[in-house]
Amino acid sequence: MSAEVTLLGVRHHGPGSARSVAAALEQLRPDAVLVEGPPEADPILALAAEKDMVPPVALLAHAADDPARAAFWPYAEFSPEWVAIRYATGRGLPLRFIDLPAGYTFSDAGEAEEPAGDGGDEEDADLPRDPIARLAEAAGHDDPERWWEDVVEHRRPGDDEDALAPFAAVAEAMTALREDGAASRRDERREAYMRQQIRAARRAGHRRIAVVCGAFHVPALAAMPTVAHDRALLAELPRKVRTEITWVPWTHRRLSQLTGYGAGIVSPGWYHHLHRTDGDPLPGWLTRAADLLRAEDHPVSSAHVIEAVRLARTLAVVRGRPLAGLTETLDAVRAVMCDGSDVALALVQDRLVIGDALGEVPEAAPAVPLQRDLARLQRTLRLKPDPAPRELDLDLRKDTDAARSRLLHRLRLLGVDWGVPVRSSVASTGTFRESWRLCWQPEFAVRIAEAAQWGTTVERAAVGKAVGTARAAVELAELTGLVETCLVAGLAEALPVVMRVLADCAALDTDVAHLAGALPALVRALRYGDVRGTDHGALGEVAAGLADRICVGLPPACTGLDAAGAAVMRGHLDEVHGAIGLLDQADGPAAGLADRWAGTLRALARREPSGGPATGVPGLLRGRAVRLLLDDGRLDSAEAGRRLGLVLSATNSPADAAGWIEGFLTGGGALLLHDPRLLGLLDGWLTGVPAEVFTDVLPLLRRTFATLEAGVRHTVGGRVAAGPLGSGSAEPTREEAALDRARAEAALPVVALLLGLPTGDEEPGEHPRIPRQAEGRDT
Repeated sequence: MSAEVTLLGVRHHGPGSARSVAAALEQLRPDAVLVEGPPEADPILALAAEKDMVPPVALLAHAADDPARAAFWPYAEFSPEWVAIRYATGRGLPLRFIDLPAGYTFSDAGEAEEPAGDGGDEEDADLPRDPIARLAEAAGHDDPERWWEDVVEHRRPGDDEDALAPFAAVAEAMTALREDGAASRRDERREAYMRQQIRAARRAGHRRIAVVCGAFHVPALAAMPTVAHDRALLAELPRKVRTEITWVPWTHRRLSQLTGYGAGIVSPGWYHHLHRTDGDPLPGWLTRAADLLRAEDHPVSSAHVIEAVRLARTLAVVRGRPLAGLTETLDAVRAVMCDGSDVALALVQDRLVIGDALGEVPEAAPAVPLQRDLARLQRTLRLKPDPAPRELDLDLRKDTDAARSRLLHRLRLLGVDWGVPVRSSVASTGTFRESWRLCWQPEFAVRIAEAAQWGTTVERAAVGKAVGTARAAVELAELTGLVETCLVAGLAEALPVVMRVLADCAALDTDVAHLAGALPALVRALRYGDVRGTDHGALGEVAAGLADRICVGLPPACTGLDAAGAAVMRGHLDEVHGAIGLLDQADGPAAGLADRWAGTLRALARREPSGGPATGVPGLLRGRAVRLLLDDGRLDSAEAGRRLGLVLSATNSPADAAGWIEGFLTGGGALLLHDPRLLGLLDGWLTGVPAEVFTDVLPLLRRTFATLEAGVRHTVGGRVAAGPLGSGSAEPTREEAALDRARAEAALPVVALLLGLPTGDEEPGEHPRIPRQAEGRDT
């Protein structure tokens, strides 16, 4: 008696195909199930029957010696393959994956092989045109997705209907499409391997074999060529690479993406609802949409749900569809529940049409030791991996929060950006508080597998990665950033090695820009000593040494810079100024550093160009140096005004003067309001700029004043509009000139009474009283 092989051609990740597969398997009652997928997963397929296995999940396969070469095979609850897997494992039936082994896809030899399960339908890539689109066109439809939804996804098998009839129709259609021999060489090899596995199942004595595969492959599997033919095709395969495979959690959002490891399903949340709903899916889904909108403060009632159901059904009839699809449903939601707003509709599309469902895998699933250690830490620290973004505020004075911070920093060092630092939502400037935005992504499983080469625990792997990065670093700024990371991540074991490499690199680096870019990170790292209990003595010595070298080398390095170089150096100047302000607060190697830095700023301010721009420091940097000295109280306003007057003199070029003004006013222009002389000098210079030069300096001036506060710009404009500004005190504004001093003085006693201050009219020991002229007035 020959074995009966039934080919169930499906479209991957389709709820209609999933329902049809379930009905066909119940009718067939096979004694073996073969599924399109990587054979390396056969030993772990039994885990699919575990109650802790909750889709969406994915098979992750990677080359054993290079985890970066990886591929995913995602499965949702509505995936036909998943339905077949659960059917076989739940009944203890033999279950085999029959696609080409993943080990061939990771080989460097021969033709590059693409993983078969890491995105969408293979049939979309096999033909020059989507076969579904070709079938829809033959049926007279211009929208292939809508046609497939009407024909397959919305179809529900009846009790007395032949469950195999839809598969026979799909096979007939695919046979017609493949008559032109459109299959690629890669697909021919895959199909040859599948046929070999079907023959092996027959030899094993199985009599009723169900094969669940992509519909495109059904004609090739139905017409069995000779064994020699298939062996010849498989002989072309490259060398097979040793592969490791496991189950990992997946998300609906990742299924919706077309790039990376997505599957290109535009509406996984909607498909999930269709698969789980036995009757009409509209009322339940629209009720969930109403709940979501109400939770976001949109006024949606049960009457809106009833009307939306009616509208969706009516639209389906008008458009000639058997049932209301996602398009009609969203149109009804927009019109009835969202008042035509696409903003509210976008919320429904993001939360319900796509969704953030995250699957789960049992602990028995194979995993690298690093993954298991991370899972242990997540449980201990109560940090659940969640695909929905959320904010996390940490108080580093608490042990649990400090441990969470160390874990997140270590993972970032390993390339797992589960948490990204953000500006704290709590009003605090202390170093004891951190804010993170957490968002777990399924592909982190690949990065964890890659990071396993550095160690078996998160801490050991982070130490190994830090040491390896330090030894391979070539830029000083990279090393200082690594030192900061080691401190905040609590990697005390790696810090001495990194510090030795940093000291050697700093001693050899003579580029002042590199030194200036490296110093701020070192100083920030020093600030963590108080709340994290780290020893920063050696770090302070290196930072002080860098600062001294910057003080000596900065003036020559700033000479002759062009506009772009001056702009970059100004950023370094501001950062170094702030860093030295923090570094000078302690005794030790940095003592007196602020005085030396002030001397460097004075040297910058004095280096005016004498024989052209190449002979001096650009005006942008000179003006910035004067402003920093003024803000630190090392220069008075009179001296700042004198320097401004010299810069704005007729002997200086307008472009250099405009740059000086930009550097001087960067960070705030309130000093123009407090010192009218500075404003008068600036106004006088601006009105005297020649017309032929004014258009050249105008962009610089507009950029400078655009950075000032709105209130400062408004007040400066008012004072300039009031009339000419002299070098002395400012003329009174219109508001000041209109002030009636007599009336103002009459109100002073009442104000004093309200504030509880003596008015000067009462007797000793007498309480303040309202003066006679104010009695009866409305104060």
